[in-house]
Amino acid sequence: MADHYYSSHPQSESQRKEITCLLREHHFQFTTDRGVFSRTQVDVGSQLLVETARVESGNRLLDLGCGYGVVGIALAFSVPDVELWAVDVNERAVELCRLNATRAHVPVRAFVGDGIAPLPDGCTFHRILLNPPIRAGKATVWRLYEEAASVLVDDGYLYVVIQKKQGAKSTERHLHTLFETVEIKARESGYYIYECVGVIR
Repeated sequence: MADHYYSSHPQSESQRKEITCLLREHHFQFTTDRGVFSRTQVDVGSQLLVETARVESGNRLLDLGCGYGVVGIALAFSVPDVELWAVDVNERAVELCRLNATRAHVPVRAFVGDGIAPLPDGCTFHRILLNPPIRAGKATVWRLYEEAASVLVDDGYLYVVIQKKQGAKSTERHLHTLFETVEIKARESGYYIYECVGVIR
């Protein structure tokens, strides 16, 4: 069976490569590999998410479905005193996230696992960033929204990027069942960035 970026244990032979990207006025170099999401270049959605998310000094940040670490690393690098956590189901992606964070001199607590399952009990976050794994199916994506809401502090923010053609409107409807306020904060090249605040407990 072919690897997907949401495969836990990619079977494809490793073939690492280096890519570069300008994010928040900083040049970053990332190591990618076969079997991970967007291996040849940083995708437009992740770039838009990085540029749009409002992250403040002192925030505990979760890059949920971190891939090789682009979103969390860029934000933690550009905002002082951010505590970065990262999770991905893909063990190869998490290894790359740790490598890329080390290169950028960004401390990270990175975990292999499905959604919030590998996180310590009681851990909560001020900001959660999510580029959902659309190809994994709607049930998985909806569950990740719900899990993200469950580990946000009361005044925390969830940021989601999704393409209009991949179900932005249905995502928006579901997010409204979880949050008091859901706003589109950016649109570009068919991608929407949703900012969600006020978790409905």
